[in-house]
Amino acid sequence: MGRKTLLEILFWIFTAVVVAAVILPVVIAVEGYPFLFTNVVYIVTAITLTRYLFLLPHTFLARRQALKTIAVFLCIPLLFYLVQELNHFQVFIDEEGLDALVGSLPYQRRNNMVDYIRSEMLLFGTASIISAVAFPFRLLASVWRTRNRGTV
Repeated sequence: MGRKTLLEILFWIFTAVVVAAVILPVVIAVEGYPFLFTNVVYIVTAITLTRYLFLLPHTFLARRQALKTIAVFLCIPLLFYLVQELNHFQVFIDEEGLDALVGSLPYQRRNNMVDYIRSEMLLFGTASIISAVAFPFRLLASVWRTRNRGTV
């Protein structure tokens, strides 16, 4: 197994641990959490794209021009999805309130859980959107550098 493959596996394990650590308190406290999939997508996207932004030369994408070009175009629908889901979450907060999610919890735990859910959704949602905006530009620069200079 190559160094890049091992590094990629380690980062995916790290990502899975972060997802579990962030999502587990919500899943335990809130039955039928409607934003579970979106939350996982936000966390995975934020960590993975940010990692690729800064560590692109150490990833499997480094010298694969076709994959980088495809990834540039895949970021467009991904970005629309991320923004749409963050908007969906904000509309839910405005119309239903987060108390609709955690209504069965005791009052003190309810406030803490509402703050936690709002904070982590906005943190990872915003981070994933920012990284999805910056990632195509990083890939385009990498394609140009690889083609014209031979570097990543």
